[in-house]
Amino acid sequence: MSTQLRPTDVKRLNRHWRQRTQGRVGLIVESVTQPFNLGSILRTCAAFGVEALWLSGNAIEPTHPQVGKTALGSEKKLRWEKLRTSAEAVTAAREAGFRVVAIELATGAAPLHEAPLEGDVCLAVGAEDHGCSPALLAAADSVAFIPQIGRVGSLNVAVATAIAVAETRRREWQAAPVPAEDGA
Repeated sequence: MSTQLRPTDVKRLNRHWRQRTQGRVGLIVESVTQPFNLGSILRTCAAFGVEALWLSGNAIEPTHPQVGKTALGSEKKLRWEKLRTSAEAVTAAREAGFRVVAIELATGAAPLHEAPLEGDVCLAVGAEDHGCSPALLAAADSVAFIPQIGRVGSLNVAVATAIAVAETRRREWQAAPVPAEDGA
């Protein structure tokens, strides 16, 4: 029977995964206006070690009082910057050494499981209603989509972000050598 891990066991488990993590992940959030969506995105970023977060367009800021209801303090653990345009956010990400991959159902997009997510990658997600803007899609180095087989047209932006960030880390962890203490 499984039981929940104790806090010290959780810390040990997290340390194990940090040791297997070398790549840097960034995120551009374009015009996400709902506080609960941003809070959920921030919590995902903190859980998966997203290094930098750029907010653009009319994105709500992490300091908004309602963001904390879903972020649960993770907003204080992240480095973020608000920029006026998505082009500025892409430029900032590239200057920080990231390749930008927009997550969007768009012509020419690759399925997420085939997208170039290796190395230092900055994912980019767009607004709740209309996704990534044409300007963001044009500025990105590549575009990927999350394959879906259900009867809905798209995913919630916070869910899509979580899937994309998790896939980025999964690929890295799958390819990483197992630390010595794991082999014992």
